[in-house]
Amino acid sequence: MSVRIDKWLWAARFYKIRKLATEAVKGGHISINGVRCKPSKLVEMGDEVFIQKEQETFTVIITALADKRGSAKIAQALYDETPESMKFRDEQSEQRKFQTYFAPSPDKRPDKRDRRKIKQLKGR
Repeated sequence: MSVRIDKWLWAARFYKIRKLATEAVKGGHISINGVRCKPSKLVEMGDEVFIQKEQETFTVIITALADKRGSAKIAQALYDETPESMKFRDEQSEQRKFQTYFAPSPDKRPDKRDRRKIKQLKGR
Protein backbone atom coordinates (compact mmCIF):
# COMPACT_ATOMS: atom_id res chain seq x y z
CA MET A 1 0.00 0.00 0.00
CA SER A 2 1.16 3.56 -0.68
CA VAL A 3 -0.20 7.04 0.05
CA ARG A 4 0.37 10.46 -1.50
CA ILE A 5 2.93 12.53 0.42
CA ASP A 6 0.58 15.50 0.87
CA LYS A 7 -2.12 13.25 2.37
CA TRP A 8 0.40 11.57 4.65
CA LEU A 9 1.80 14.90 5.91
CA TRP A 10 -1.75 16.04 6.65
CA ALA A 11 -2.66 12.75 8.38
CA ALA A 12 0.57 12.87 10.43
CA ARG A 13 -0.42 16.38 11.60
CA PHE A 14 2.59 18.23 10.25
CA TYR A 15 0.14 20.58 8.50
CA LYS A 16 -3.30 21.65 9.63
CA ILE A 17 -4.96 21.49 6.20
CA ARG A 18 -4.02 19.45 3.17
CA LYS A 19 -3.62 22.52 0.97
CA LEU A 20 -0.76 23.73 3.19
CA ALA A 21 0.93 20.34 2.87
CA THR A 22 0.53 20.49 -0.91
CA GLU A 23 2.00 24.01 -1.06
CA ALA A 24 4.95 22.95 1.12
CA VAL A 25 5.73 20.05 -1.21
CA LYS A 26 5.43 22.29 -4.28
CA GLY A 27 7.66 24.88 -2.61
CA GLY A 28 10.48 22.36 -2.11
CA HIS A 29 10.24 22.16 1.67
CA ILE A 30 9.70 18.39 1.59
CA SER A 31 12.05 15.75 0.20
CA ILE A 32 11.74 11.97 0.22
CA ASN A 33 14.93 9.92 0.50
CA GLY A 34 16.94 13.04 -0.35
CA VAL A 35 15.01 13.82 -3.54
CA ARG A 36 12.62 16.73 -4.04
CA CYS A 37 9.15 15.52 -4.96
CA LYS A 38 5.68 16.48 -6.17
CA PRO A 39 2.50 16.33 -4.05
CA SER A 40 1.34 13.22 -5.91
CA LYS A 41 4.49 11.25 -5.00
CA LEU A 42 3.57 7.96 -3.34
CA VAL A 43 5.34 7.13 -0.09
CA GLU A 44 5.83 3.73 1.46
CA MET A 45 6.84 2.47 4.87
CA GLY A 46 10.54 2.95 5.52
CA ASP A 47 10.90 6.11 3.43
CA GLU A 48 12.91 8.95 4.96
CA VAL A 49 11.13 12.30 4.76
CA PHE A 50 12.86 15.65 5.32
CA ILE A 51 10.42 18.38 6.38
CA GLN A 52 11.35 22.06 6.66
CA LYS A 53 8.55 23.92 8.40
CA GLU A 54 8.99 27.57 9.40
CA GLN A 55 12.07 27.60 11.67
CA GLU A 56 12.12 23.87 12.40
CA THR A 57 13.37 20.94 10.39
CA PHE A 58 12.38 17.32 10.87
CA THR A 59 13.84 14.13 9.48
CA VAL A 60 11.40 11.27 9.99
CA ILE A 61 11.10 7.68 8.90
CA ILE A 62 7.64 6.50 7.93
CA THR A 63 6.51 3.58 10.10
CA ALA A 64 2.84 3.46 9.11
CA LEU A 65 0.61 4.83 6.38
CA ALA A 66 -2.65 6.72 6.69
CA ASP A 67 -4.69 8.79 4.26
CA LYS A 68 -7.22 10.00 6.82
CA ARG A 69 -6.54 12.31 9.72
CA GLY A 70 -6.94 10.71 13.13
CA SER A 71 -6.12 11.56 16.71
CA ALA A 72 -2.75 12.91 17.79
CA LYS A 73 -1.71 9.52 19.22
CA ILE A 74 -2.40 7.85 15.88
CA ALA A 75 -0.53 10.61 14.06
CA GLN A 76 2.55 10.19 16.25
CA ALA A 77 2.58 6.47 15.52
CA LEU A 78 2.91 7.13 11.76
CA TYR A 79 6.59 8.12 11.98
CA ASP A 80 9.79 7.96 14.02
CA GLU A 81 12.01 11.02 14.19
CA THR A 82 15.71 10.31 13.80
CA PRO A 83 17.98 11.03 16.79
CA GLU A 84 20.07 13.45 14.71
CA SER A 85 16.93 15.41 13.87
CA MET A 86 15.91 15.61 17.54
CA LYS A 87 19.38 16.77 18.56
CA PHE A 88 19.46 19.40 15.80
CA ARG A 89 16.00 20.74 16.76
CA ASP A 90 17.04 20.99 20.42
CA GLU A 91 20.18 22.93 19.46
CA GLN A 92 18.16 25.28 17.24
CA SER A 93 15.61 25.95 19.99
CA GLU A 94 18.41 26.73 22.46
CA GLN A 95 19.94 29.19 19.99
CA ARG A 96 16.57 30.90 19.50
CA LYS A 97 16.17 31.18 23.29
CA PHE A 98 19.58 32.84 23.63
CA GLN A 99 18.87 35.23 20.75
CA THR A 100 15.68 36.43 22.39
CA TYR A 101 17.36 36.56 25.79
CA PHE A 102 20.14 38.90 24.66
CA ALA A 103 18.03 40.94 22.23
CA PRO A 104 17.20 44.37 23.57
CA SER A 105 13.56 44.96 24.25
CA PRO A 106 12.03 48.42 24.46
CA ASP A 107 11.00 49.73 27.86
CA LYS A 108 7.80 51.22 26.50
CA ARG A 109 5.78 51.46 23.31
CA PRO A 110 6.58 54.46 21.12
CA ASP A 111 4.16 57.33 21.53
CA LYS A 112 3.04 59.71 18.77
CA ARG A 113 6.19 61.84 19.00
CA ASP A 114 8.45 58.78 18.86
CA ARG A 115 6.59 57.40 15.85
CA ARG A 116 7.13 60.71 14.02
CA LYS A 117 10.85 60.53 14.74
CA ILE A 118 10.96 56.95 13.47
CA LYS A 119 9.19 57.96 10.26
CA GLN A 120 11.66 60.84 9.78
CA LEU A 121 14.61 58.48 10.22
CA LYS A 122 13.16 56.05 7.70
CA GLY A 123 12.61 58.90 5.26
CA ARG A 124 8.88 58.53 4.83
